[in-house]
Amino acid sequence: MTFAKDIHTFYDGQPQPAAESSSATFQSIDPATAQPLATIHTTSSAQLDAAIKSAQAAFPVWSSKTPVERANILLKAAAILRERNDDIAKTETLDTGKAWSETQAVDVATGADVLEYYAHFVASGGLDGKTTVLRPGAAVHTYKAPVGVCAGIGAWNYPIQIALWKSAACLAAGNAMVYKPSEVTPLHGNTLAAIYAEAGLPPGTFNVVYGDGKVGAALVSHPAIAKVSFTGQVSTGSKVAAEAAKGMKGVTMELGGKSPLVILPDADTDEAADVAMMANFYSSGQVCTNGTRVFVPKSRRGEIERAILARCRDGIRLGMPMDDGVNMGPVVSKAHKEKVDGYIKHGKEVDRATVLYDGSAQKLPNREGYWVQPIVFTDCTDSMRIVKEEIFGPVMAILPYDDSGSDWLETLIARANDTELGLAAGVVSNDLARASEVISRIDAGITWINTWGESPAEMPVGGWKMSGVGVENGHEGIMAYTRNKSTLVSYEKGACAGVFSKL
Repeated sequence: MTFAKDIHTFYDGQPQPAAESSSATFQSIDPATAQPLATIHTTSSAQLDAAIKSAQAAFPVWSSKTPVERANILLKAAAILRERNDDIAKTETLDTGKAWSETQAVDVATGADVLEYYAHFVASGGLDGKTTVLRPGAAVHTYKAPVGVCAGIGAWNYPIQIALWKSAACLAAGNAMVYKPSEVTPLHGNTLAAIYAEAGLPPGTFNVVYGDGKVGAALVSHPAIAKVSFTGQVSTGSKVAAEAAKGMKGVTMELGGKSPLVILPDADTDEAADVAMMANFYSSGQVCTNGTRVFVPKSRRGEIERAILARCRDGIRLGMPMDDGVNMGPVVSKAHKEKVDGYIKHGKEVDRATVLYDGSAQKLPNREGYWVQPIVFTDCTDSMRIVKEEIFGPVMAILPYDDSGSDWLETLIARANDTELGLAAGVVSNDLARASEVISRIDAGITWINTWGESPAEMPVGGWKMSGVGVENGHEGIMAYTRNKSTLVSYEKGACAGVFSKL
């Protein structure tokens, strides 16, 4: 595998063991077996300062390179990632518990896609400035300058993909980064840092620190940090953004969701069921954009629910993540399993939702891992806890809606928007005009029609309302790692001569 069994803070282009022999440590745990994978040494305050100083020293070196020079290094890193795809993906499966069939095809590859996208973007003049002629003899020149040293804080569900989403835009724009992986899934951090170094990134341009929220808070509040990119839950993101605001730092916040999937009455049954499955059970349901509120028309409820039930019975293959044919592994940790189990119990015993499918009859691969069998609730209402709160597990909630009468669509859209979150949304319909109208009226930043989940490098990703600030990916994503410089140039001497005497 690509990870070391003993992992240290990475700066100045290499791992840096702590000077203190008694430094704190934590372990990465395989969710499928509950067995430890590696020991990670928590970054000390002195090491955090050293990592940031390393980034400060690297910034003028890296930012002075031409866009083409930066692009060539980033493209080499992307090539190395693709060459080592399977090995890195196996590490991701061990660290997260996600099925190998997913990590091998998605996690590394889509991260490398973004790295290549931004390399080509800057090399082709995507950040070039412009000149505006004001009058004969005077013009304004504007350009995008890098902001400096940036902090990236990753989430545990897509570790290396998120690290690449953040670092690709940051580095392509000419910045340096200090990155903190989630303490739950940290194994990718030094692997990515070493690949960047191998590709030719100057030492200190990409650094990795390790630890829990205390390390993250110290990183965010450090006066040398100019911009913060955070992916995680809403409550933590609010604190991160508030702390960053104290230093007038730029932020990109990609937070949680409770997203609606609206199946319109004219939708194809099979397509509706396929989209619902993808929107709820991919990555064992641990995707922030999942469409966990599935609105189904009462006139079509029976056939759509039967189609979903058939796919649950025949299509979900829970098992050891590396086994052939498995498409659902455990959830990421013991604490998360307890959280999801608690929501399922609440849905059954307190919300009293009807259970359409209960995967608890499925045989588990072992008793040690953090297994949560998938479940589908129906007869759900907007006030239920399992409908209102983000569960982040393999739990689908079907909400039937009345599609008769003259105002059913207005009521449906209002229900879809009845949440403080606004990350994602989707519509399934054979009428693209109506689907487009509906999706335009749903308060969400990432939306799909007749599909779910695909987020190519070209597609900006970011939520509305409490689901975040700013976007990642697309042309818009890199702009958050730049600042504007405007210069008015007078080509004629004496532009200010006599000005005060005329006032």
